[in-house]
Amino acid sequence: MTNGSILPLSISQWSCPQSVAALEVQIACIWEVLARKVGNVHRYRDFSDTALVDFLLSAAACAGPLCQSATPLGQRVYQAVMATRQVVRTNTNLGIILLLAPLVGLDYTGNWVTQLGTTLAASDIADSQAIYAAIRLAQPGGLGESPSEDVRTEPTRPVKEIMALAAERDQIARQYATGYADVVYFGLPLLAEKWRQWGRIEAAIIDCQLHWLATFPDSLIARKNGAEAATHVQRLAQEVLQRGGLTTSAGREAAQQLDATLRSGNHRLNPGTTADLITACLFIALRTRLLRPTDPFSWEQPDWLSGPSL
Repeated sequence: MTNGSILPLSISQWSCPQSVAALEVQIACIWEVLARKVGNVHRYRDFSDTALVDFLLSAAACAGPLCQSATPLGQRVYQAVMATRQVVRTNTNLGIILLLAPLVGLDYTGNWVTQLGTTLAASDIADSQAIYAAIRLAQPGGLGESPSEDVRTEPTRPVKEIMALAAERDQIARQYATGYADVVYFGLPLLAEKWRQWGRIEAAIIDCQLHWLATFPDSLIARKNGAEAATHVQRLAQEVLQRGGLTTSAGREAAQQLDATLRSGNHRLNPGTTADLITACLFIALRTRLLRPTDPFSWEQPDWLSGPSL
């Protein structure tokens, strides 16, 4: 203290880089789940088997294990899933863990995209074995069988090669196979654009989700319901944007109708993979200082999923 005052301390001045990364993992996860996105759990909506508190507990549990930089990639994934399962009963964040694990140790003051490619290429069969064990522990919904490198067996290839086998049907696998091309070249520029447009993190997240859904069929929806269902949701999201999206009352009304559709049938159309991808974008935005923890979050729009009575 100086002259009786407490000196301000910014996040970037913390002595432990792992602590900074762990905090930003939690912030990205918390922002994503609090935002009132269509079809997802948020601050006014729970699912019958999963509540907002489950996602908040998961964010707290997974951050530390993910950010142990000396631990191999696959082990960090496994330990993060194990930590999560100690505080929740269902799979809340396997996709987030898989996406964030290669991202947490990068130097974002340098060419982090090249570093990411190097990290993914360096994964080995031991990483694959640990990731398979993590997936079996998490028990994600709608997991089918694969003719090659099925998760119920022991893997025989490095992570990137295995992910390439599933890249056409799984958006998270595609990120591993392509160096996170969708995140880097679509998701991050979109988030930056929406942040500039709205100046509120929640509105930017919601708008980003609508654009992700309109551009890419959600692979969790496809895994649980088939490719046709995912394509149908994609068309509905496109209609929302055609009616003006969040910028018009007609677009917001269409989005609320989409929300109702996604929540029907015990939320089997939950676009969970899209939520995971948005979390990865938020984490990178925090790491690169596109967004800061103190940035305004709440979007005040009277006709948008505004309260617990909805």
